[in-house]
Amino acid sequence: MNKVDRISREQVQKLFNLPLLDLLQEATELHRKYFPERKIYLNTLISYKTGACFEDCAYCAQSSRYNSKIEAVGYIKEKEILAQAEKAKAQGSSRVCISASWKEVSEGKHFETILSAGRKIREMGLDVCATLGFVSVEQLKKLMDNGFSAYNHNVDTSESFYPNIITTRNYIDRLKTLQRIQKTGLNCCSGGIIGMGESENDRIDMLHVLANREKALFTFPINVLVPIPGTPLESMPPIEIWELLRIIAVGRILMPQTRICLAAGRVQMNDEALALSYMAGANAVFAGEKLLTTENTDIDKDLQLFNKLGLKIG
Repeated sequence: MNKVDRISREQVQKLFNLPLLDLLQEATELHRKYFPERKIYLNTLISYKTGACFEDCAYCAQSSRYNSKIEAVGYIKEKEILAQAEKAKAQGSSRVCISASWKEVSEGKHFETILSAGRKIREMGLDVCATLGFVSVEQLKKLMDNGFSAYNHNVDTSESFYPNIITTRNYIDRLKTLQRIQKTGLNCCSGGIIGMGESENDRIDMLHVLANREKALFTFPINVLVPIPGTPLESMPPIEIWELLRIIAVGRILMPQTRICLAAGRVQMNDEALALSYMAGANAVFAGEKLLTTENTDIDKDLQLFNKLGLKIG
């Protein structure tokens, strides 16, 4: 076990292989211990640049390499970012995340627009974070200076499975980016996608990597693959809810103080599956009509379920 491994891979695997009901019970007890208020946190993703991406992420309709029929929106105006933030606030979101389909952040007017929008969103009383690809220490400091409190950079999957999904980015660079974010002092959000054809070992490896950050992650977002026509993963079969619950529960046990956020793929889940997910340890969701290019659950439906379950908007 190297010096950053607070938790060994063997420990993660042992947890992962527990009988599901035993695993859920342990996760639920920890969840109630660390989050006794029964809060659910609403986040809203705002896409500053959608599509026309030169990367080859096999799951993503934004790649210009695939015939996904997704129209590239390009850059939106700052006033549109702010209008979407106002709408998110009115619907109960406490955090807005600004995204852009970039491989890395470049200095210039577009980054300045994001900094300006973030500063104004913070003045609305919302927390604001960003997911913009690889980023330098200097850029992270600029984000902090303009009110950003977190930065998202997903690892997506395990290191060994990663080349099957993406070849235009490097897994080690992703880990270095996480380290850079945390050393700068911003809260770090990082997660992955399940249902891309990865094995259980790949899921264990991903959880092991994320649980062993130098500082606990602020948020662990879990995406369930939404197969999009025209992408290489368009024919992937859906996963069973039990697979998702196992990821949530192991994540909650390994990272008891981290917010676990249901992201893409939630629209395919019925109320019973969602209720089990919240019981297992998920305590945040991405709200809004869309998550980049995929449909999302209607906010009114979310609120009705939260009310039934006795969950309070955080």
